Amino acid sequence: MTTFHGQMNGAGLRIALVCSRFNDLIVGRLEAGARDALTRHGTDAEAIDTVWVPGAWEIPMAAQALATTGRYDAIVALGAVMRGATYHFEVIANQSAAGLTRVAHDTGLVVTNGIITVDTMDQALERAGSKAGNKGADAALAALETVNVIRAAMAP
Repeated sequence: MTTFHGQMNGAGLRIALVCSRFNDLIVGRLEAGARDALTRHGTDAEAIDTVWVPGAWEIPMAAQALATTGRYDAIVALGAVMRGATYHFEVIANQSAAGLTRVAHDTGLVVTNGIITVDTMDQALERAGSKAGNKGADAALAALETVNVIRAAMAP
């Protein structure tokens, strides 16, 4: 029996960060955390592209378009959806996640979900580099590990 483990090594990888402008105070921190994590783990800074879209709803569409270019080894989605007084929060959170899953399954490309869903701005700040770490960095590292474990498992 063989066991495969992914490595946190971004050398030679091209990564796209798809970021929501909505709640950009938070998303800017997630993007910076993702970029920092990738470069600290060997990804060339010039091999990281950032694409900004209006909101979390638009992230899957942009991810789909980027995935079909063949330029990227992984796509990292970054956004912040905060609960309001209406059902809109659930629709955006659920459908953006479902859309990202569909992109990954349809294209075979690694797509990670760093769209945080929170009740308050304090919770968002905690997840964007404060007490709870940086979920952008976590999503970026998950992308590296997943790309590498898939490559290891598929190697002859």
